[in-house]
Amino acid sequence: MLDMLLLAGALVLFFEGILYALFPDGMKRMMISVLGMPSSSLRISGLVAAIAGVFFVWLLKG
Repeated sequence: MLDMLLLAGALVLFFEGILYALFPDGMKRMMISVLGMPSSSLRISGLVAAIAGVFFVWLLKG
């Protein structure tokens, strides 16, 4: 179980890092646009992303 958690963390770091490496200006614009969003929208989108992540892990481990 710990191996899977570490693998998941490594994949998150990889994908975030590759986005910043390939699209630095786009990531800056995205951060600026996020600052203008209401907290409730960020909370809902974060919750949806977390639920989708759990669903995909469940689907793949199924």
